[in-house]
Amino acid sequence: MNFFIKQLLLLSITLYYCIAISAQIITGAEQPERYLPLLQEKKVAVCFNPTSVINNIHLVDFLLDERIDIQKIFAPEHGFRGEAEAGATIQSSLDTKTGVSIVSLYGKNKKPTPEQLVDVDILVFDIQDVGCRFFTYISTLHYVMEAAAEAKIPLLILDRPNPNGYFVDGPVLEKKYQSFVGMHPVPVVYGMTIGEYAQMINGENWLENELVCDLQVIECKNYTHKERYSLPIQPSPNLGSDEAIYLYPSLCLFEGTDISVGRGTNIPFQVYGSPNLTVGDFYFTPQSIKGVAENPPQKDKKCRGFNLTEEIQRNLNSNNSFNISYLIHAYKNFSKEMIFFTNPDFFDKLAGNSTLRWQIFNGKTEEEIRASWQPELEKFKNIRNKYLIYPE
Repeated sequence: MNFFIKQLLLLSITLYYCIAISAQIITGAEQPERYLPLLQEKKVAVCFNPTSVINNIHLVDFLLDERIDIQKIFAPEHGFRGEAEAGATIQSSLDTKTGVSIVSLYGKNKKPTPEQLVDVDILVFDIQDVGCRFFTYISTLHYVMEAAAEAKIPLLILDRPNPNGYFVDGPVLEKKYQSFVGMHPVPVVYGMTIGEYAQMINGENWLENELVCDLQVIECKNYTHKERYSLPIQPSPNLGSDEAIYLYPSLCLFEGTDISVGRGTNIPFQVYGSPNLTVGDFYFTPQSIKGVAENPPQKDKKCRGFNLTEEIQRNLNSNNSFNISYLIHAYKNFSKEMIFFTNPDFFDKLAGNSTLRWQIFNGKTEEEIRASWQPELEKFKNIRNKYLIYPE
């Protein structure tokens, strides 16, 4: 090969890798030079879980190695080490590795108390979200912000990309249906990072008594809302793949019905089915899995339904919607003598209204249902635009 051509080729390869490296997404946690000076000589409390990692080291371990004085760890749903299944009450305890006190924020105490913050100078929040209204980490964020504002303590958020951050879709929650699985008037999929969402909570005065949290966000580098971001660590025990994370907003509504979404299998939130579904070429039997799904819906019962994995793999980079066709199709093909909406109150909390359930019950088409969301969805998009940190 000609010497100059070879040199040009090497230069091109080098340039390609330089561009690739420079474009790599860098999370807030991966920029310690920006946040360590804010924590030195301070009494620090953190709200972390297993996704709070920097270079394969848990952030608690990293901060302690940097001689940051961590007073306590606040733990969200699934716990600090992520060993509890969805909905399981988490007990306060000590972290066996570091000896730091862990305070559960998933149980009776969903909000840090004034007593728990009396010896704290600053709070740090670093938890991977999946951009879905009923994923409870944003509810924990709300309560942490509120407690920090009441105690006049600053909150530092180490931001992370949203794997569902490239679209906004679904019905906007009505105030009547506020709960821990939906605290704010946002659609099912809101297309914001934790840092952006926190700014919206502040800016829209959603904290109690219109409190405002002293908030600072260490933003990600090289991230945009066009990114299809694959999580390096699963955000909860039942979301173990890109396919499950994408399908989670659409399939989670089934948890107010007789339909299983595969909890208790090796592919939760990639399948759906029931012993009472009359269609489908895929069969599965949910079983107890310790720490993941100890008593899953339809436990030990053979379910008929669908495996969506291959369909989503083919379309993952082009899909960008909250899909209710699965729900409508299941309802139409359910045993008539059985009850489909087994927990209507919970279904309505997940949907953010009772309208969706009645629309399905009355045979409305997907197009008609989607059209009914649009006015409120457009209003939300205008609100969202005010708080975006990253380009669309």
